[in-house]
Amino acid sequence: MVYSWVGESVFIIEHTNVVDSLRGQGVGNKLLDRAVAMAREKNLKIIPLCPFTNSVFAKDSSIHDVLK
Repeated sequence: MVYSWVGESVFIIEHTNVVDSLRGQGVGNKLLDRAVAMAREKNLKIIPLCPFTNSVFAKDSSIHDVLK
């Protein structure tokens, strides 16, 4: 997962990449789950520019609390 910071309380998820041998095993979701957990723990917000993470945010309202 590639991300960059916007100030101290917001980060942009720019790209999520999973190696071919691990695709289809939920690794991308696990990466995003960890990013969401970190955002909650540290009171941060996420801007999901990555197409994958953006699509997950669009489908899963349970993580909208960390959406910027």
